[in-house]
Amino acid sequence: MKKQNNAIVMTAIISGVILVIALVVLLTFKPVTTSGQTVNVQGIAEVKAMPDLIGIYINVQAKGNISSEAQSQVDEIFDDLISELLKIGLERKDIVTESYNVREDYDWTDEGREDNGYLASHRVSIKLDIDQTALMSLVLDQATEVGATISYLNFELTQESQNKYKAEAMKLAAKDARIKAESVAEGFDKKIGKLVSVEVNNFGYYPWRFYDGLEYAEEGRDAVKTAMANIQPGEEEISASVSAIYKLR
Repeated sequence: MKKQNNAIVMTAIISGVILVIALVVLLTFKPVTTSGQTVNVQGIAEVKAMPDLIGIYINVQAKGNISSEAQSQVDEIFDDLISELLKIGLERKDIVTESYNVREDYDWTDEGREDNGYLASHRVSIKLDIDQTALMSLVLDQATEVGATISYLNFELTQESQNKYKAEAMKLAAKDARIKAESVAEGFDKKIGKLVSVEVNNFGYYPWRFYDGLEYAEEGRDAVKTAMANIQPGEEEISASVSAIYKLR
């Protein structure tokens, strides 16, 4: 009788294990249904933007036999630059340091490395309203007078404008993604259902450089003035793209 009871218990255990395994297999290998089908699309959009800033990027450089000499000379030129820019109406907060460094200066020749002492550099930026071209000309004059160089000039967007155009471009890219998803679904005699996921791929805004590579102070000043007489800011394109996944039904 005891053996019979043990056999019944063992049979029940085996049956339970088989039942559990069957449930796991059933849950793991669910049949593919229409509700599980999705469509993955990319939405792209471009908007027109009118720049509202002029970015002026100035570089002050000086050489010296030792690092402290180079640093002292570049600081002296920079102090002169600040003094002259304040005279024409800029405030100290308008002149922002982008970088400052002192490094060894050397060239490589057939004989090997040729040491030239040290090079100090102080780069600054100044942002003006787009209609302040007269003040921009004064900045260029004063910068080159003290021995600084104009690295480049940009048409740019304020942070407020960037946010505005970014929002507009993203909305249009999202709408483009939905239109594409609906078109694909219609081609398969289906409709789009719930939005499964969204990924922002890109927001393309870069300042529009309109003058670059000014190596010499006097030549740079004259070249910029000539360029500004013929160049006016115009609309530029800002792009955005998003990826979206929709369910099909």
